[in-house]
Amino acid sequence: MSHPDPNEPHPVAGFPQVAFIRNFNRNPNILIGDYTYYDDPEGPSRFFENILYHFDFIGDRLIIGRYCAIARNVTFIMNGANHAMGGFSSYPFFIFGSGWEAARPAPEQFPYKGDTVIGSDVWIGYDATIMPGVSIGHGCIVGAKSVVTGDVPPYSIVAGNPARVIRMRFEEEVVSRLLALQWWEWEPEKVTRNLPAIIGSDLEELRRAE
Repeated sequence: MSHPDPNEPHPVAGFPQVAFIRNFNRNPNILIGDYTYYDDPEGPSRFFENILYHFDFIGDRLIIGRYCAIARNVTFIMNGANHAMGGFSSYPFFIFGSGWEAARPAPEQFPYKGDTVIGSDVWIGYDATIMPGVSIGHGCIVGAKSVVTGDVPPYSIVAGNPARVIRMRFEEEVVSRLLALQWWEWEPEKVTRNLPAIIGSDLEELRRAE
């Protein structure tokens, strides 16, 4: 085989803290691409424990592309964390029942921000937090302990709380070409053949590989 097996749960021999996390997913509202890995000495279950307030009755999805690197303690806050804010109080009286059921807000009163979407080839650093409905573009780098509250453009580096763009990784023309090439959608054998261009940032060689 000319590439690692994406169906291998722990692809690095003798280093079980690294997991191709798709192989551990059992939730239909979580979609994870091949070769995306999670690195945590406490094991892959921690990845799913850190997807918070993700309730089936809301129906929002966490979508993560291929070839992403996700560090320990990365947390995804989903739409179930939201409270209705239109009244004088944001307290969720209705969930406690016992006479407070009538305080349940109408569905349209809850702030719903949609799916959380992480592109391919994204690196999310240690202890970062991703808020509901955020879209992080292909090729992004999210700094450690960042809190991402809004959409992030492709091939940007973001950091801080709230996260801000520190700089773009490449010139606009290069980013446009990379987004058109979408090397992460290639068959693994083709990725293997073109690794020198991918890791060496040789755009012309990548273009010839199409």
